[in-house]
Amino acid sequence: MAFRSRLPMLIVFATLFVALIATLGFAVQRAATSKGEEARPIGVVGAPGVTDWPVWGFTHTDYSADEGPASGTAANAIARRPVLQNQHIMGWGADNPEPSPGTFDFRSLDRRIEYVRKTHGVPIITLCCAPDWMKGGKSGQTDWSRLEVAPTRDHYRDYAELAATVARRYPDVHYFAVWNELKGFFDTKAGRWRYEDFTDFYNTVYDAVKAVNPDARVGGPYIPMYSFVGDTHRSTVRGPWGSVDQRVIDAVDYWLAHKHGADFIAVDGPTASDDRDVYPDEVTALDKLGAINAWLRSKTNLPIWWDEYYVEPESLPWTESKRIAINAAALIELARTGVTTVLYWNNEAQDARCQGCLWISTLARNGGAPGGMLTLLQDFARWFPAGTRLVGLSSTDPRVRVLAQPRQAVAVNVSDRRVRTRIDGEDLTFAPYEIRWLDR
Repeated sequence: MAFRSRLPMLIVFATLFVALIATLGFAVQRAATSKGEEARPIGVVGAPGVTDWPVWGFTHTDYSADEGPASGTAANAIARRPVLQNQHIMGWGADNPEPSPGTFDFRSLDRRIEYVRKTHGVPIITLCCAPDWMKGGKSGQTDWSRLEVAPTRDHYRDYAELAATVARRYPDVHYFAVWNELKGFFDTKAGRWRYEDFTDFYNTVYDAVKAVNPDARVGGPYIPMYSFVGDTHRSTVRGPWGSVDQRVIDAVDYWLAHKHGADFIAVDGPTASDDRDVYPDEVTALDKLGAINAWLRSKTNLPIWWDEYYVEPESLPWTESKRIAINAAALIELARTGVTTVLYWNNEAQDARCQGCLWISTLARNGGAPGGMLTLLQDFARWFPAGTRLVGLSSTDPRVRVLAQPRQAVAVNVSDRRVRTRIDGEDLTFAPYEIRWLDR
């Protein structure tokens, strides 16, 4: 009788015990799953072992934030999260730095570099372009229609001396990209890049900058990675988006084999092809970025630097939400595939209607407010600096792209549809082109 009277109580205890074990088991399984994902490293942001190299930033262009009544407003927005800031020595907001041999005018470049300092940015200088007298023009004159003409071979040394003068003038600048998209080094008659001439030019400039500052990080060739969907100039670097122009492959191979030295390899380019625009669609075309990075990594251990990247088609205008979402997906692809540095080419506009601009034009009195792209770059700079360990995390719906580190993840819906998906054990719903940061 005593045993039977205790039976219901024993059953209750047994039930509670089983429930407790099940709960603990689920918790352990959940923790193991979480730990398992954290234990599945898929690489790091940037070059392995490099933790002092800034990753995310932008390039100043003609109408930047250093002038106008709202310049201070933009400065406050930019300074909230320091990023890389790139400036050319001539063009894109900088006047001719040496109008005549030995006569220098650095006023506009000084103003830009000082603005970078004011906004706590990490300064980069792109050593492009060249004064007229170095490319067949008249001393003391500047013909801006010939900005993209390269120096003649007999003036390579003159340009290198100008680069050395720049390096001495700005000792706090530690990153120098040599030239821009091999401008002026394409032989239209032969239909190929004059990569032999460019490499000689690069070597002369590289040696001059290193002589001034041996610790400066100098790289090139800053070549556009053009591609074709058809059979034109077909190469082995290919995918559903097309193939990289073989003439570009030849130029990179030659530069790698004959450079005097380099601290990084610089490229740029659109996801669009030259013959079919963005193909087969803007999302699939993002794979071109990863394919190029994989090919570069097969060729060199140098850090990979994207000086520019573009993801929009030429023909169809996008909404701002789509533009920022596809850019976020591009940054995810670049980080995932081992890029060390990414620079966003800021759109140029003098009014408040600029699409894709990092801030509203500072020339307008009520301008200077940050745009979505500046916030995106600053968020990536916060959560994915160089050396950040990346972990395997994915979405059950491929329309949502994910990049994760042990404490934070970013996910973006690259479609114009509402998407329900599961990420890191959680059911989530994303609005069209929504970007969401997830605590882990």
